[in-house]
Amino acid sequence: MRKLFYVSTAAFWVAVAGFWIGDLLSPATEPTATAAERSIGAAELAGHAKPDDCWMAIHGSVYDLTAYLPDHPSRPSIIEPWCGKEATEAYDTKTKGRKHSPEADALLPKYRIGRFVGGS
Repeated sequence: MRKLFYVSTAAFWVAVAGFWIGDLLSPATEPTATAAERSIGAAELAGHAKPDDCWMAIHGSVYDLTAYLPDHPSRPSIIEPWCGKEATEAYDTKTKGRKHSPEADALLPKYRIGRFVGGS
């Protein structure tokens, strides 16, 4: 009986190790979207044009920047006129002909909520 216990315990741990090693060796896959991407039109975007509810369309994506406004390096009043609008040109030039930093570009995906379908 004792021999059966040792053999079955060893077989169990070999199986666990096999699954673990198999998981480590399997190629990483990107998660697949289970739901369709949200499409946001110009009318819906325009409904979020206040500092306490600020969405912007930039490069075909819509971002909810409400939580970010207080953290923006410049005054929030610089950004607020673009709430509820397509703001690609303003983002690309900072309305002064200067590009945003790579850090700003890397931060945008955190606030992305959908795809802009209201035109460019």
